[in-house]
Amino acid sequence: MAQESIKKKKIIETAFKLFYEQGYDSTTIEQIISECKVSKGTFYHYFNAKTDLFSSLSDLFDEQYQIILKDMNPELHSFDKLIYMSKHLFKYIEDKIPVDILAYLYSSQVTSKGEKYLLNQNRYYYKALMRIIEDGQKKKELKNERSSRELMKIYAMQERSILYDWCICEGNYPLASYGIELLTIFIQGFREK
Repeated sequence: MAQESIKKKKIIETAFKLFYEQGYDSTTIEQIISECKVSKGTFYHYFNAKTDLFSSLSDLFDEQYQIILKDMNPELHSFDKLIYMSKHLFKYIEDKIPVDILAYLYSSQVTSKGEKYLLNQNRYYYKALMRIIEDGQKKKELKNERSSRELMKIYAMQERSILYDWCICEGNYPLASYGIELLTIFIQGFREK
């Protein structure tokens, strides 16, 4: 089973590397297969088409959140933990994920009738947000006027809105600095005075 997930991860990482280097439309399944040295059958075992790779983007983001939280100073104020988490993911996106790929991801979530994987509350992302927010409310660093679940929902919505805007602006502003500046303004009301 571990070997299976390693193969899938290798396909995903290789695909997004190629998407970044040469663009989504210019990257073929054959190039992905050749670059990561797997068989066509292995690719199709995990994905029915190139577009299916979009669902794995949320998995890549969750892996980054795990790395980010492991490296984060546990003594940070809860508000700063939220911003830290987003800032580092935004930097990862800015450096590793082409704007058109993120735009495809968002458009697929808007137009598809299938699973909305970006909204899946079982993702590591949502669980991490919930832990930080609940802890912040217990420590009286974050407001308690709304439930932790509602604050998590609002936070995720604000983060997605910035990522969506960055996509429709074709990445013409620095996501990891200006995007975080905006996010900080948007969620300032979370902080307990």
